[in-house]
Amino acid sequence: MITLGIDIGTSGVKVALVDHAAAGAETVLASASSGLTVQRPHPRWSEQDPASWWAAVLDCVDAIHASHGVLLASCTAIGLSGQMHGATLMDASGTVLRPCMLWNDGRSSEQCVELESAWPASRRVTGNLAMPGFTAPKLLWVREFEREVFDRVAMVLLPKAYVRWRLCGAMVEEMSDASGTLWLDVGARRWSDEGLAACGLDRGQMPTLVEGSQPTGHLRRELA
Repeated sequence: MITLGIDIGTSGVKVALVDHAAAGAETVLASASSGLTVQRPHPRWSEQDPASWWAAVLDCVDAIHASHGVLLASCTAIGLSGQMHGATLMDASGTVLRPCMLWNDGRSSEQCVELESAWPASRRVTGNLAMPGFTAPKLLWVREFEREVFDRVAMVLLPKAYVRWRLCGAMVEEMSDASGTLWLDVGARRWSDEGLAACGLDRGQMPTLVEGSQPTGHLRRELA
């Protein structure tokens, strides 16, 4: 079986075409990478344009197609990994509303205090302290300082989930990444309505949850 692995890193996107032998051995048939840049317009800010992730994925896959087109055509599955916590905010039409606030963005320290005050059960439910790296405090910052953006948010996706949506049209998040948002009830394995409400959000603005091993969609026909 031949699969394609896509990793959405902070400094670059990496793609590998892998042959999985029946005995369990794996052989990397081809690989490609494409660099990314981080924008830091103010102290403690760290942002990326989600369009740059998608452009890098296409560049990498095109490079593998140019050198291993026949093998790429026999690919039966795509696996995704990537940076966690980033807040990719989209409106109802799927338009990205602002640059993604990355995992190492540190502007929302005050919002962490606000979140734990508004939601006293947060540590018990999520299994985490509120820290600026997580997604939820970022949305509180946007609500306070970019209200016109916040009011248009129809969907919040992490970087890997955004690339999945571009690949197959499904807005889906798997549990491990979801646990890094501070909105996941890790025991119940579902979004916490109380946690979302503390940020002025609801489940309708969250992707569908799945386990990490579950299939989540089919590649868009035009990409295939």
